[in-house]
Amino acid sequence: MDPFAVIMIGIVGGMLVGLVLLGLFHPRSGAQTLDWKPTRSVEQEIQNEIDDLDQMLEAANARRRQRGAPELTEEGIRATVGSDLAETIKRREEHLAELEVVQMLDAKNARRRAKGLPEISVEEYRARILGEGGRGGQA
Repeated sequence: MDPFAVIMIGIVGGMLVGLVLLGLFHPRSGAQTLDWKPTRSVEQEIQNEIDDLDQMLEAANARRRQRGAPELTEEGIRATVGSDLAETIKRREEHLAELEVVQMLDAKNARRRAKGLPEISVEEYRARILGEGGRGGQA
């Protein structure tokens, strides 16, 4: 390797190592060195979020009052969100169960094709699963 390249790589590497060591062993933190302080406290940020939610709820209720619709409450919104979340979880579980059945059927049909047997449909597979009463045997 060229001696000039080795010397340059050594100088650059040494400078990087020196900067990292300087940062690690400096007695003050970066925030202290820059005299940085957050503009708002965590408590202030939480209060701002609460105020924002209250303002949004009040604005939504003002529009609902103009239409003659009943007003929203925080508890009502929480209940709606909870029921929507429960419905989403239920649909997800149903989808995953369907996907599992299809994957198992694909594997079963691959084995049947290898043996020279005809493939079975999803309906036939479900009937066999339900007909077996959960024994878990192979059809």
